[in-house]
Amino acid sequence: MAEATPKKPPDWKHITEPIHDAESLKQESINANHDHLITEIETSDGPLGTTLRAVYEGKELSKFRIRLDDKIRNHDREIERMCNFHYQGFIDSIRELLTVRQDAAKLKDEVQQVDQHLQESCVPLMTKGEELVKCRRIQGNIATAVESLNLCLPVLEMYRKLQEQMTSRRFYPALKTLEQLEHTYLPRVNSHWFAQTMADDIPKQRESIKEASMSDLKDFLENIRKHSGKIGEVAMLHAAEQNNMDPAIVKATRKKVKKRRAPPPPNPFTGEVDAPPPPVIQDEEDEIEDSAELSAQDLIDFSPVYRCLHIYSVLGDRERFETYYRKQRWKQARLSLQPPSNMHESLDSFKRYFHDIVGFFVVEDHILNTTQGLVNRAYIDELWEMAVSKLAASLRTNTVQCKDTSMLLDVKNLIILFCHTLRGYGFSVGHVLELLLEMRDQYNDVLTRQWVDIFNEIFSEDNYTPIYVESIEEYTAIVTQFPIQDENLERESFPKRFPFSQFVPDVYNQVKAYINACLKYSADLHLSHTEIDDMIRKSTNLLLTRTLGSCLSSLIKKPSLTLLQLIQISINMNYLEKSCLYLEEYISSITGAQNDSVHMARLHGTTMFKDAKSDAEEHIYKQLNLKIDEFLDLASYDWLLPEAKGHACGYVIDLVAFLQSTFMSFTNLPDIYLHLLEKVAKTACMSACKHIANSLKEFLLDNETRQLTMGSLQQFNLDLIQCEHFAASEPIPGANDGNLLLAFAGIRQLLDLFLNWDWSLYLADYGQTNSKYVRVQPQVALSLLEKLHNADKKKNTIFGSLNKKERDKKKLLDTVLKQLRGLVNGSTQQIQG
Repeated sequence: MAEATPKKPPDWKHITEPIHDAESLKQESINANHDHLITEIETSDGPLGTTLRAVYEGKELSKFRIRLDDKIRNHDREIERMCNFHYQGFIDSIRELLTVRQDAAKLKDEVQQVDQHLQESCVPLMTKGEELVKCRRIQGNIATAVESLNLCLPVLEMYRKLQEQMTSRRFYPALKTLEQLEHTYLPRVNSHWFAQTMADDIPKQRESIKEASMSDLKDFLENIRKHSGKIGEVAMLHAAEQNNMDPAIVKATRKKVKKRRAPPPPNPFTGEVDAPPPPVIQDEEDEIEDSAELSAQDLIDFSPVYRCLHIYSVLGDRERFETYYRKQRWKQARLSLQPPSNMHESLDSFKRYFHDIVGFFVVEDHILNTTQGLVNRAYIDELWEMAVSKLAASLRTNTVQCKDTSMLLDVKNLIILFCHTLRGYGFSVGHVLELLLEMRDQYNDVLTRQWVDIFNEIFSEDNYTPIYVESIEEYTAIVTQFPIQDENLERESFPKRFPFSQFVPDVYNQVKAYINACLKYSADLHLSHTEIDDMIRKSTNLLLTRTLGSCLSSLIKKPSLTLLQLIQISINMNYLEKSCLYLEEYISSITGAQNDSVHMARLHGTTMFKDAKSDAEEHIYKQLNLKIDEFLDLASYDWLLPEAKGHACGYVIDLVAFLQSTFMSFTNLPDIYLHLLEKVAKTACMSACKHIANSLKEFLLDNETRQLTMGSLQQFNLDLIQCEHFAASEPIPGANDGNLLLAFAGIRQLLDLFLNWDWSLYLADYGQTNSKYVRVQPQVALSLLEKLHNADKKKNTIFGSLNKKERDKKKLLDTVLKQLRGLVNGSTQQIQG
């Protein structure tokens, strides 16, 4: 576009002229407006829409066009004038350009020559340059590769280290390596493809570590289950040394065994298996002795627990691990507390049972003290309470079945050592110690059953004759076994005879042995002297009253014992009764409770031996009466005998001879026995006479005998006279006071009444204390008189008519019968009233 010609300033002189009319003013206004629009079109750099709209909206469009054409013609004139002014300069410039064109062509040819020459010269340089660029590029790549390798090598080195740690099962360092690899090294190599592969593998590696550590923990739990017994045994050995107890209590019987160790498990990451170790032949007892110098915790490697706990803690899964560990250990506790079958049959079974329990709680105590929160005191206490209840139940069941006192003592010592051991680890053992007091009753029961056999064996082996000694050595042996103080016996010359048989010192010594056995159980129970003394006295009382008393009762009741043997037993009871005082002194001496005599319980053996003596005496009387019955069973009376034979029956003569020989044996005993047996002999003799009198009376009053004659009564009187003669002959020295004859007084008065036919006196004096027939009861006389009457009736029917004497006798008999019936009925009515 041609350069715009500067607009001339308006000619203001026309404005100052007077305005002639309105039309000229309007035309000037339109022209001014058109000029203004043209000026805007010329000077505007933006869109012309607004200006053009103003042009077309105006009413003077044609005039605007004319005005615009004028303006264009003015500009064309100005352009032409300007071109004319510069035309010569333009022609000169063209001419100069033509000259320059020739120079430029020449210069171009020269430049082309120079360029060709330069290109030919630079071919080697370009070749070297290209080579240099290539080398520079390679060098840059190498630098980049070195830089990348410097970044990747630590990552790869850490990954290699991780693999080595996993292979060597160093899980905790592997976790640290994983942590560094994930947060420090892998972010540096995020641009490399393997970094993402490694990042994706890290969670799998963590799970592998958890699984591997858990596998180690399971192996540890299995291993600790197998070695709990050994740990417990070592712990109990240490406790035995500390408490000055015999270590032999702890050790179980072991044999030499060929140990084949299981091959090691394959590595969970590489699958490699180490070569299995060779079998080892070792004595387990030597192994225990070797390991006894170590602590219980040194016998097992706890690192799997610590490692697994730390790994799970680092991985944020500690609670799961604690739950699993406690659950598994709770199961193992139940297994340890389950007693082996027939544990009561073997002491080694008890030992292994205690070893397992002690080993279990030693391990738990170590875990409690070396870990933070894996197990706590509340968990241990709950586990211990459960263990105590199951332990007590198992021991009660098995000790009840145990019938060996030595085993019970060993079990008691094991329990004490068990308590010492676990008390040292902070466990409360009060309830377990209370179990020992329960076992004491079981121990005493077993002892009592053993002593039943011992007493019975003593009684069966005894000859029930006094002990004879022929030398001072034999005499000393007896007096050292049994405390006897008898000056007369000491003054006698050898051979000497003790009043008792051998079972007296034997029983005395066995009672002392029982006391010592009871004392053994009291050892290490930490009881006071008074408690021990009271316990032993109660047990001894039970032994004397129940066990020994029952054995003596069974012995005395044996039908095979003779009278002399029963007499010897009665004598023995006297000395055993006196020995109770010495037994009390012995108990006080071994328990050390002499100063507490006020609180001592007395032995009941004195009363028991008195009862046994009375029982023996009763059996002497019964035995004698049974022997008498054997003679009386031979009696065979003819109750219809017309007249007596003139002599006593044979069975009565034999019976009297037997009684005389029997009581003669009492008389021939040494003087030392006389004061012991005088009362027994007199009582036995009186018992025999009473028994004979009662038996003779039963013969007369036998209901099967319906009739009898005076001849049979006279014969019966001869037998009674024979018995009265024995009673009056003083069969026992000092028995001449007439008491023996009183035993036959009742039957004697009855026979005299009938033989003398003294009914008038009997009836007249009946009921008076000084009556001659005061011992004759009306019903007895009536029964016997009716039997005589029945015999007379039979006789009258045979002979038919009766003479006057017989009629008077019959009349008297009827009268007496009537009066006796009256007396009997009166007595009955009086009794009923």
